[in-house]
Amino acid sequence: MPDYDVLVIGSGFGGAVSALRLTEKGYRVGVLEAGRRFADHEFARTSWRLRDYLFAPAVGCYGIQRIDLLRDVLVLSGAGVGGGSLVYANTLYRPGEHFFTAPAWSGTADWKAELGRWYDQAERMLGVVENPLTTPADRVLRAVADDLGVGSTYHRSRVGVFFAERPGQRVADPFFGGVGPERAGCAHCGECMTGCRHNAKNTLTKNYLHLAERAGATGRPQTPVTDVRPVAGGDEVRAPRTGRPWRTEVLTAGQVVFSAAAMGTQRLLHSLRDRGVLPGISARLGVLSRTNAEAVLAVKARTDDVDYSRGVAITSSVHPDPRTHVEPVRYGRGSNIMGLLMTVLADPEPGRARWRSGVDRLVEQRRDLPRLLNPRRWSERSVALLFMQNTDTSLTTRGRRGPFGRGLTSGPGEGERNEVWNPVGHELTRRVAEKIGGIPGGAWTDFFDVPLTGHFIGGCGIGASPESGVVDAYHRVFGHEGLHVVDGSTIPANLGVNPSLTITAMAERAMSLWPNKGEPDPRPPLGEVYRPVRPIAPRHPVVPPTAPAALLPITPVGGTPRGVTQ
Repeated sequence: MPDYDVLVIGSGFGGAVSALRLTEKGYRVGVLEAGRRFADHEFARTSWRLRDYLFAPAVGCYGIQRIDLLRDVLVLSGAGVGGGSLVYANTLYRPGEHFFTAPAWSGTADWKAELGRWYDQAERMLGVVENPLTTPADRVLRAVADDLGVGSTYHRSRVGVFFAERPGQRVADPFFGGVGPERAGCAHCGECMTGCRHNAKNTLTKNYLHLAERAGATGRPQTPVTDVRPVAGGDEVRAPRTGRPWRTEVLTAGQVVFSAAAMGTQRLLHSLRDRGVLPGISARLGVLSRTNAEAVLAVKARTDDVDYSRGVAITSSVHPDPRTHVEPVRYGRGSNIMGLLMTVLADPEPGRARWRSGVDRLVEQRRDLPRLLNPRRWSERSVALLFMQNTDTSLTTRGRRGPFGRGLTSGPGEGERNEVWNPVGHELTRRVAEKIGGIPGGAWTDFFDVPLTGHFIGGCGIGASPESGVVDAYHRVFGHEGLHVVDGSTIPANLGVNPSLTITAMAERAMSLWPNKGEPDPRPPLGEVYRPVRPIAPRHPVVPPTAPAALLPITPVGGTPRGVTQ
């Protein structure tokens, strides 16, 4: 008998949803996470506390912020029990129509119809509300939008944060009918991305993972997976202890769900295929990897008149044109380490290396450099700007051997060339600088045509066959029975919005199609043509039916609503 019915690799949005919904369906579930488990008070006070902020076990750092450099992009992602929810900016938007009709997957299913109810469910579970506070950065962004004639696109952000009547007010579980944890009202301190120490951010440890472990799922932190091998009756999973590779756990499971985020899942699957452990994985692995077509720019004020660190991490949005979305981003007071990435804003020049243009700008703006390059009070004095686009740009990743083991590299993708700069973003950043009397800036990596993204997605796309995707429309891995991918790597297109809500909705849908343990599987066999399958209600829902986040009603064929109701 295997140790678990299902092992979930990763505890981010896809993994947490999988853990809860499969536990509710009677499966014995284990969740393996490379990072550590944090109590709220254990998060870093500021980003300068590197041991508790950065995740780099090789140098003794066990925090929540991963930083990975590929050839073509610098990727920020999360680590720890709760995955990306610990470090993300709490921003939860639905994508536009373009996403559901993206060519990469539109021929497989009617995705708008398939996912609609699961966006609703995801919003209820993650406690999505409108940010109530307008900050100085919001007012500047709206003024720039008015100047550009797009002021009507301004709106406050939709976020997964608990706002009480007053900051810090303690409230009994407001979402899950008493089976969730006590919460406290948001303090608008801007510390969301260094780890919320105030019990206000709706991280996965406050909802899906909390409920899954309450129902019997087993969390196993600091156990990064390096091997998944088919054995009789399922799969064998090897997971060395984080920072102690000589201590390896060997576990068995009937089925395995890869939910290590796009970077982690791709890295592991490339390794397994390249080493011949899972040779049947599709050649499409790594194809259509996306950066959400992002650019991260900033403006640093010349004075201390305004504190731009006040508010949740992202408080509003504007659409300068139909394909571009921009948000003001902030870190809490004193969290200035990201300021070390900042330098002058340099546009590319045809026929000239970008770094040469950057050096010219450094010389031209040399009087501003002592102020621009000094990270002191960066979070209080800067308006960071996150630009996302819904263009069809992509990269292709592949596995590579390095001095420290197997990793990933990247190269040109299919479709449009992955953009290395955002002209709309540069113009808008300069306009913000004019409004606040500040200095526009970009990242040092821009000098080498390497953009920065916090939303690396794709690479394990959904397809009708191994020739068009890595997984089928039920998230099962082509070529290997019992393996599944449920995370951001299955997102088929640049969203143009923050992806966490979409990852959650896709995971909710995928898990709703699993049978309860011991019941017949209504999904067609792996490799057969897709057909719609009615969602299956869990036998043992954790959340009471009268709670705000209760499961939406599921109606079986020829029957009345089963399980839970609103």
